[in-house]
Amino acid sequence: MNLNRATIIGNLTRDPETRNTPAGATVCSFSVATNMIWKDQEGNKQERAEYHNIVAWRKLAEICGQYLQKGSKVYIEGRLQTRSWDDQSGTKRYRTEIVAENMIMLDRAGGGGGSRRQDDGPPPPAEEPVIQTAPSYDAGASNAPAGSKKDDDEINVEEIPF
Repeated sequence: MNLNRATIIGNLTRDPETRNTPAGATVCSFSVATNMIWKDQEGNKQERAEYHNIVAWRKLAEICGQYLQKGSKVYIEGRLQTRSWDDQSGTKRYRTEIVAENMIMLDRAGGGGGSRRQDDGPPPPAEEPVIQTAPSYDAGASNAPAGSKKDDDEINVEEIPF
């Protein structure tokens, strides 16, 4: 039995780059940093960051490119892949990356999650959640008003971000 699985939680170190292959497939690449903190033998706090190259394809690539930004906290699940190529000087180069199969955005909804620069201005106001409830009617009553369901209560598939 073989297993090639990588699971990380970290923050994007740069904005995602989205492009299309000549065949028309969407591909998105970005980098995620994970931190490890421990105490050494003398009791001093130590910290080390690892940087992971991430590649997402097709629909997941479109979602990553649209919703992620530098500083976003994400959960990435995928497989490790190493590819090689010859650079301009003829030297063999290697790159190991995680090919994402699943991504979960871990930032607060509406928070943007990205790092902000001072010149970006004040952060946008937090949005209050909108809770819609359908009107309740007595199951035995047949006098429910016709057309009582508002168009606002319907779920539009095109508005779902996934």
